[in-house]
Amino acid sequence: MTDETPGAPAPYAPAAEGTVAVYRGATLFDGTGAPARGSTSIVIDGPVIRAVGDDAEIAVDLPADARVFDLDGRFVIPGLIDSHQHIATPPDRPAAEAVLRRLVHGGVTAIRDMADDLRQVGDLARATLVGEIPGPDIRYAALMAGPGFFDDPRTHQVSQGETPGAVPWMQAVTKDTDLRIAVALARGTHASAIKVYADLDHETVAAITEEAHRQGVPVWAHATVFPAAPGQIVAAGADSVSHVTLLAFEGTDEPLTSYKTKPKVDHERFAAGDDPRIEELFALMRQRGTVLDATAGMWASGALAGEGPEDEERAAANTALAAVLTAQAHRAGVEIATGTDYETDAEDPFPALHEELAFLVERCGMSPAQVLRSATLIGARSAGAEDVMGSVEAGKLANFVVLEDDPLRDIANLRSVTLTVKRGRRFERRDFERAASGAARPEGVQGHGAEAPAAARLVEETGPAGETRPVEETR
Repeated sequence: MTDETPGAPAPYAPAAEGTVAVYRGATLFDGTGAPARGSTSIVIDGPVIRAVGDDAEIAVDLPADARVFDLDGRFVIPGLIDSHQHIATPPDRPAAEAVLRRLVHGGVTAIRDMADDLRQVGDLARATLVGEIPGPDIRYAALMAGPGFFDDPRTHQVSQGETPGAVPWMQAVTKDTDLRIAVALARGTHASAIKVYADLDHETVAAITEEAHRQGVPVWAHATVFPAAPGQIVAAGADSVSHVTLLAFEGTDEPLTSYKTKPKVDHERFAAGDDPRIEELFALMRQRGTVLDATAGMWASGALAGEGPEDEERAAANTALAAVLTAQAHRAGVEIATGTDYETDAEDPFPALHEELAFLVERCGMSPAQVLRSATLIGARSAGAEDVMGSVEAGKLANFVVLEDDPLRDIANLRSVTLTVKRGRRFERRDFERAASGAARPEGVQGHGAEAPAAARLVEETGPAGETRPVEETR
């Protein structure tokens, strides 16, 4: 460590505190549950939102040196959150950086990484936070499971050079494990949560959850942990549960023995969307405030499909099951977060989260407004970050997305994104498209205090005291 003065800021660093910018003329869906409103200004000071209000009222109190971006009625939503990502199974730094770049240019300002090689994920989280690389903020989990799980090849991929189950980010838990130390080791990885995965009974799940909460750490669990059933996991106090299709094991008549020996799901039992045992489970989740990380569109994506007809049949059956159970959860008032657990092909211009949101609207009976709330405020809640992100409000991070077309009319209009603002830093969609087409130019030079984007139109506006200030019309 030295006392040398830091050098130049990282190329994608958050906007500097004290640098004021206003995005005026927005049609704002703020994520709080309020209806969209027009003629709205968002004032940011560095990485944080200072004020949100009517254009005319905001204009009266702007400092003379504020940088003004005229949105001309364009739609603004909070930054999207993918609540189920894996960016280092196995570790591949170039691939991970490419995914993160596409995510932030596609409107995603935060993700939950659900247990990977945290040696790499921790550094990626640092790099996106300080702006060394473009990407969303990363909240990540350290995993706990029973010893029988750790011959899974994925655990070897994320523990290379070490023993799976015997590292702080991936621990095998038994009745003899000192959970105070186990949770403390997980906290030492700077993990945001403990992920409870597989091969643990409900008493152990409850003990892990109790100790994690005692140490101030949330618990993100698989919806069935085998032999622990969904209702037992929710009753144990898990803050969120992942994979809606795993809820089908609630109240099964067959024993839940281990992750590898799952009983066959009776899909017909759930086809009407009114199974009473599932309804009781959803009532408990609503009562406890348990967030459902549904990953509803995962099977429809083809990411898990094999090549044979049996694989296609399984994917189709699980797609239908996911749609029915997610719709039932929504009707029951369960809070649903928008996780993916897969990514689209590298050539696809948009990340998988766009497909998940479309699936929730088209197959699960949710309106675009409800889906946007799930992808923003509920996503932030699932990540334990609702105090700083998930809505466009004063005091929260300056994380929002500018769209040409109305996403409340058609969720597919999320693909009309022109700009993502993350911690006050601008990520222009056109820069990503130029890079994808092989005509890239340097990014990261368009934030506050830097040269204006070439495609922005600079004009002068007369301020309330007669001064002039630059106004940039964002296209």
